[in-house]
Amino acid sequence: MQTQNSAPSWMDDPSLKDIPRQKLDFLQKLVFESKNLSQKELLPFLMALAQRSRDAQISFSPDEMNAIITAIKAVSTPDEINKMNQLMKLMSKK
Repeated sequence: MQTQNSAPSWMDDPSLKDIPRQKLDFLQKLVFESKNLSQKELLPFLMALAQRSRDAQISFSPDEMNAIITAIKAVSTPDEINKMNQLMKLMSKK
């Protein structure tokens, strides 16, 4: 779901107010770009993403990640939540 300013609604969650917009925009690109990837394609995608985040000097604290995940899940379908859970499992193995 998009808001009037064309930002996804999860970005307007009050718990994200202290996270820089650049970080949220970076994550939105991640969500959009990974949307149709198979499980087999996710690991190479995550490796490339890690490099892009280093190049852009973007990192997230554990508190920021928890707030973001909670905000995204609040507006997600069960299938999207399942995909996020798969991504998080892959990232935790890294």
